[in-house]
Amino acid sequence: MKIYLYDNETDSIGSGSLSSAHIKTQLDAAAGADVDVHISSAGGSAFDAIAIYDMLKKYPGAVTVYIDALAASAASVVAMAGDTVVMGKYALLMIHKPMVGSGGNADELLKDVQMLNVVQERLAQIYTDRSGLDSVTVNSLINAVTWMTADQALSLGFIDRVDDYSMPITNNLHIKQFASTAPAVYQRCINKILNTNTNMNTENKELIEKTTTVLDKIMNFFKRVVNKHTITDKCTLHHEGELAEGSEVYQDEEMHQPAGTDVYTTANGKKLKVTDGLVEQIEQPAQTEPDEEPLPEKQKQKFQAKKMEVENRIQELKARLHAQNALLTEARAALETANTKLNKTTEQVRNEIRSDFMPVGSKRSTKGKTEEQPFFTPQSDLARTAVKKAVQDKTTAP
Repeated sequence: MKIYLYDNETDSIGSGSLSSAHIKTQLDAAAGADVDVHISSAGGSAFDAIAIYDMLKKYPGAVTVYIDALAASAASVVAMAGDTVVMGKYALLMIHKPMVGSGGNADELLKDVQMLNVVQERLAQIYTDRSGLDSVTVNSLINAVTWMTADQALSLGFIDRVDDYSMPITNNLHIKQFASTAPAVYQRCINKILNTNTNMNTENKELIEKTTTVLDKIMNFFKRVVNKHTITDKCTLHHEGELAEGSEVYQDEEMHQPAGTDVYTTANGKKLKVTDGLVEQIEQPAQTEPDEEPLPEKQKQKFQAKKMEVENRIQELKARLHAQNALLTEARAALETANTKLNKTTEQVRNEIRSDFMPVGSKRSTKGKTEEQPFFTPQSDLARTAVKKAVQDKTTAP
């Protein structure tokens, strides 16, 4: 059933054939059947619009709203009631703040302001429920008196679809366009399906989408069954059936581009000589030489003995290297110590001498005794005796 909310010279939303009472009689007559509500109205009573909105939302059948030219003001509220809202490609949708044409004193006008604020709150909630936008955005659109094209209304969520008046496409035509570039073997299979299935000519967009998916699967299945491929060192060669001399080979799965002239080696060692996409020769892999006979027992023992000798020699060399590394480490440490002592200043050497050769009875601090022994201090008993004797001779000399 179709219900038309079209303005005329006398009627608008809330009056005549566009009143909520008249719409109720039409919905009662529909008795739960699906209805299409066509709107072309500049608006009218906000209260009647809310009443029609409520009736359409409560209606048990499916409600599809078509905005044919204009749904402005109160008419935009009615449009939000559809389970599906379709807007003509050139139609307009307009929302704005509610208005009242009354007069009176300040108190009466203040009451009108309060009433208008409450009405706007209710209208904004209807737009919010439909579009999914937040209340701040919706109220800003209302306050700005927003005119929307079909594309804008769709992007904001006020409608579900734009009717662009395109010609219907049947499944049969869609499938033929899809398969027009397929190889002949595929086209024969698809044509057989089209000729035996009479439902293919029905206009059903959902079925068209499902058909496209099925066709994709059919094409991929044919490619896997009919076409085969062979992996080589240069690229993957695609061909029909088993690969043999005289087979046509291609570089792509669609089998449009012939393989270049070259020699291709497969994973099992076969060499394929290809000229302009045609296999001219298949060379089998060379047979491997049989393993050598095992060595006699005597030679095996000799080999084991030689192996043991080499391993012992390696261990000996490792031991020598270890000992040499230890000596080098010790020598490096001695050199570092000597270098440190050679770099001492004259004052440091003089302090060390004073620390070890203090005059008898000196009251100097014994701190010097704890200092490291100078590197020139006599180390052996023989050296110490010689130094002591030299000092005594020096003191007893005339």
